[in-house]
Amino acid sequence: MVAQQQERAAVLVAFVAAGLMVCGTGCSGGGAAAQDARTGTGAVGTLREAVSALERAGSAKASTSMEMATGGTRVTIRGQGAYDFRKQMGRLKVVLPQDPAGAAEHRPITELLAPGALFMKNRGAGVPADKWVRVATAGLTDGNLVTGGATDPYAAAELLRGARSVTYVGRTEVAGIPVRHYRGTADLGAAARGASAGQRPALTAAAKGFATAEVPFDAYLDDQGRLRKVRYRFSFVNGQRKGTVAVASTLLLYDFGAPAVVRLPESSDIYAGKIAE
Repeated sequence: MVAQQQERAAVLVAFVAAGLMVCGTGCSGGGAAAQDARTGTGAVGTLREAVSALERAGSAKASTSMEMATGGTRVTIRGQGAYDFRKQMGRLKVVLPQDPAGAAEHRPITELLAPGALFMKNRGAGVPADKWVRVATAGLTDGNLVTGGATDPYAAAELLRGARSVTYVGRTEVAGIPVRHYRGTADLGAAARGASAGQRPALTAAAKGFATAEVPFDAYLDDQGRLRKVRYRFSFVNGQRKGTVAVASTLLLYDFGAPAVVRLPESSDIYAGKIAE
């Protein structure tokens, strides 16, 4: 039994590592306004405006967690960094899980997020340590909602543009901040149609590539309408193993206004060679 669990965990870790390069190539008012934000179409409208609230905030620090499960085995990838919502650019340091056999931990992967592109450093798989790998997110079957091991914070907010069947759960706190908790589903196709030009191609790819276009979520907004936390549950098709992997992606945003400096690599710093399988 232990051997079977280790084998499943090894498959997931391998899938995660391969997945990191699978394609080789403002609502603080009271009274009626507050009530509308909690029910029916008002709740849907509030969630769909979360992107605008983040753009007004400018930037924030971000913490990410992505859990993948299959056959009773679960692995978690964690990320930490900052994001500029006006430029739709961010920088994350992503940490892969330890190998189940007890091998040394993977080196953290530095990721730069930009409209239409994902850049990775310390990718491994034959890529020199001083080189970046660039991936066009529109060419990924999941639109980089899963591949990078962290969902792009702007894409996570834009997914809420496809919010449907939303229920207001109630007031709670996230990291000590009072928030409103909403639960519902997001339609990937609708989100893609309503997305910004920078995110639309990737979300359109995700709408075609996921096992289902309906994505359950739990979203938490503060009294300024800013997204503080969101958790999505994706059903992702693993083409390599011809199976479906359950993926839960969580984004936590805090320290709004903190600087998010992102400098994209020069073309000479991008690896153009073959990447090992």
